[in-house]
Amino acid sequence: VSVLYWYTMDIQKIQDAIKPSGAAVKCHAADFLEENNLDEHMIKSWTTMTPTPNPLIAKFPRMSFHDENDAIVANIVSHQGKIAQKTVRRAGPTPTIMWNPADVRAGIVTCGGLCPGLNSIIRDITVGLYANYGLRTPGSIIGFRNGYNGFDTIKYPPVVLTPALVEEIHTKGGSILGAGRGGFDPDFIVDTLLRLGVNHLYVVGGDGTQWAADIIFQVVKERGLKMSIIGIPKTIDNDILFFDRSFGFHSAVDASVAAIRSAFVEASSCHNGVGIVKLMGRDSGFVARNAALASNLTDAVLIPEVDFEFEGKAGLLEHIVYRVRRKGHAVIVVAEGAGQKLCATNKKDETGHTVYGDIGNLLKERVGEHLKKTIGGRCFFIDPSYMIRSIPATPNDNIFCARMAHEAVHAAMRGYSGICVGSVHDYMVIVPMKDIATGRRMVNVNSSIWQRLCEATGMPDSLTGQDKKKAILTRKKRGTPEMFRAKKRRARL
Repeated sequence: VSVLYWYTMDIQKIQDAIKPSGAAVKCHAADFLEENNLDEHMIKSWTTMTPTPNPLIAKFPRMSFHDENDAIVANIVSHQGKIAQKTVRRAGPTPTIMWNPADVRAGIVTCGGLCPGLNSIIRDITVGLYANYGLRTPGSIIGFRNGYNGFDTIKYPPVVLTPALVEEIHTKGGSILGAGRGGFDPDFIVDTLLRLGVNHLYVVGGDGTQWAADIIFQVVKERGLKMSIIGIPKTIDNDILFFDRSFGFHSAVDASVAAIRSAFVEASSCHNGVGIVKLMGRDSGFVARNAALASNLTDAVLIPEVDFEFEGKAGLLEHIVYRVRRKGHAVIVVAEGAGQKLCATNKKDETGHTVYGDIGNLLKERVGEHLKKTIGGRCFFIDPSYMIRSIPATPNDNIFCARMAHEAVHAAMRGYSGICVGSVHDYMVIVPMKDIATGRRMVNVNSSIWQRLCEATGMPDSLTGQDKKKAILTRKKRGTPEMFRAKKRRARL
C-alpha cells in the first residue's frame, strides 16, 4: 500500500481492506466506527426508565426538536463513485427524555492539562441544567476538583456550582475546578457518586480521560445503576478521533500565530537570524500546521507525523541555510512531539505518559552551531506553550464550547451513558466513548491543507513526509474495571 492513513485499532480490518494490487487505499476514520446502534448506551437497556415529555416543549413552544434516530453521514467524500453509508447519531434535544429533572444531581470534572475553554464548558453545563431543565435546588450541580483526584471529597471538597458563580468564568483562563492527572479508581469513583447522589457525570478531558470514563461507564452498567456518564472531549492538540475539532484548538492557533510573528520580527531584525517556535502537539501536529499556515511566515514546520534528519543534502540544516541565504532570515515551527527519535528520554512520568525530549532546545543548539560553521547568524527560541494553555477561549471557541456543553446535557437527559458529544461536519453528534478512546487523530500528510503548507515553506520531501507515504496506526486497547481491581489486589500483597 503506497498511501495508508488509518485511525482505528482493528488490524484485521486494515488487512482485509488492503488491495492485492498494492494500489492506494483511501478511507475515513468514520469507516471504522461501530454500527450506529447506541442501544447498549441507553440506560433503559439495563435498568428501568420512564419516558417523560421534555420540559423545553413548554418553555419554548416554537423550538425545533430532533427525532431520536436522526443521524449524520460520517464520511461525505465519495471515492470512485461509492457513497459511504456510515452514520453517527445526531445530538440535541428530543421531545421525550428519560430522566425526570427533579431526580437529577449532576457533577462535572475537568481532567488532564489546561486548555482554553474549560471554564466555558463548566459554565454552559451549569446554565443548561439550571435554566433549561430546572436543576435549581442548592447543591444539585457540583464540581469535582483537580481531575479524578477530586473524588476524594474529604481531601478535595466539591464546589457547588450556580449560575451566579459561573456567570463570567468564560472570560478567564484555566478551570475554576482545577485540572489534574492521576487519581483514577473506577469503583471508588462510582461509590463516591452513589454516596453523593450524583447520577449525571460530565467528564471533560482528552482521549486518556475518556478511556478512563469508559471504564466508569462499564462499572455503572455492571452494577445496573441508573447513571449517565457523558464525555466532552478536550485536547488543545485537536487529536480527538472522528470529530472535526476540539474546543480550545482555535484559541491555541490564534495565540500561536502571535508567537510566530514575534519569532519572525526577531529573526528578520538581525543578520541571518533564525526564529524557532515550539508549540503544543505531543503526537499530532495540528496546532503547528494551522498556526504556520495562518502566519504565512514560516520556512519549516516539524510535526510528530514526519521524521526528519538534521544532516544531509535533504536535511533540515541545509534547508534552513538555503532559506536564510535566499531571504536573510528563517522561521522554524516545531511541535513538541516532533523529532523524538533524535532526543528520546526513554522515561515515563508517574501517570505512565512518555516523557518527551526537548526538541526545541535541541533545534536551537544544532541550528545555531550550523550557522556558525557556515554562513554566520544567530537563533531565537520561543516556547509559549504554558502561556497558550492558560488563555481564555476566543469568541469562536466560546460558541463551540456552549454548543458542546448544551448538547452534552441534552444527551444525558435523553438517557445516554458512556458516550461523547462532538462535531461532525459542524453537526453535534453522539459517539461511544470506547470509539473515541481507541487512538488519536493525526495530520494526514497527503491532505491538501498539509500540501499547501509544503508549497508555502518550500520544504523538501524529506521534511514533509511526501517521500515515505508511511502508514500511521494508533492503537489502544479498551480499558476494563478488572485492570484496576487487579492492580489494587497486587498492591495489597
